[in-house]
Amino acid sequence: MSELVTGEAVALELRPARLPSRALAVLLDLAVAVALYVVVTIGLVASTASLDEAAQTALSIAAFVLLLVGVPIAVETLSHGRSLGKMACGLRVVRDDGGPIRFRHALVRGLIGVIEILTTFGVVACIASLVSARGRRLGDVFAGTLVVRERVPVAPAGFLPPPPPWLAGRFSGLDLSAVPDDLWLAVRQYLARMGQLDPQVGWAMAERLAGDVAARTGSPAPQGVPPAAYLAAVLQERQVREARRAFGSGGAAAGAGAGPVAHGGPAATHPVASSPIPPAAPQQAARPAGPHVGTPPAPGQGAGRGPGAPAGSEDAPSSRGSSTGFAPPA
Repeated sequence: MSELVTGEAVALELRPARLPSRALAVLLDLAVAVALYVVVTIGLVASTASLDEAAQTALSIAAFVLLLVGVPIAVETLSHGRSLGKMACGLRVVRDDGGPIRFRHALVRGLIGVIEILTTFGVVACIASLVSARGRRLGDVFAGTLVVRERVPVAPAGFLPPPPPWLAGRFSGLDLSAVPDDLWLAVRQYLARMGQLDPQVGWAMAERLAGDVAARTGSPAPQGVPPAAYLAAVLQERQVREARRAFGSGGAAAGAGAGPVAHGGPAATHPVASSPIPPAAPQQAARPAGPHVGTPPAPGQGAGRGPGAPAGSEDAPSSRGSSTGFAPPA
């Protein structure tokens, strides 16, 4: 990747095109231009047979300049840096700041391309492209342009490896509140791409990231734990805490709504708690009406009732009278 800075101070990461893809694009453009030039030349020879040799030579030179120089310049200007060969190879000519090229850029590239490509059969262009860090030829240097790749292969999404089982829950006491989000993002990107890195480079990056995380948490990394495993375990602990924070509020609300039922209170042990009929309704319905209403209690009837006597004992005097032989007065 090549970092280009635009006029608005925005850094762009572009992949410059290298010599093989650029050479293939130039060959395709030249093949189309030469085929078109041959067709036009045959037409000119057939139509200008009556003219003298000087006129035919002038027309041939004009057709050469127009088709091999003017047409590529016009195509690059109108298509904003994409010729037929560049379209086939997924390339585009842009300015040094990443913007689209204009006529002056295409004109400079085309005129210098006649010397370094057509005149020298591409030898100068190849040498300049190999020497340049961005693969630019002389026409790009003088015009202030760069050929970049538009179709960049997208790498598949990296799989975050889980930490070793013996590290599960080991960092549950770490204070992760001081770790910034950009450091978490760097840890995730490293864990997703560590399989694509050189072993030495990956180990150095893991040590640096582990040191940054340990400095933010205030606790050094355990001895004997690889830095990549330490990062995976700490990242998993953060994900567990985020999941607990996200779903813990819903679980706490459900537990608070259950009330004593969830904790084994009276609602959980009362036999009629789930019944829609209140518990006092059967007692009121069992109380007899008629002559017993307003009658004084019999002597000794309430003396034997203690606080633990059943509530319905005073509501059945007939049964009590039959058992003791005493009947209340009429």
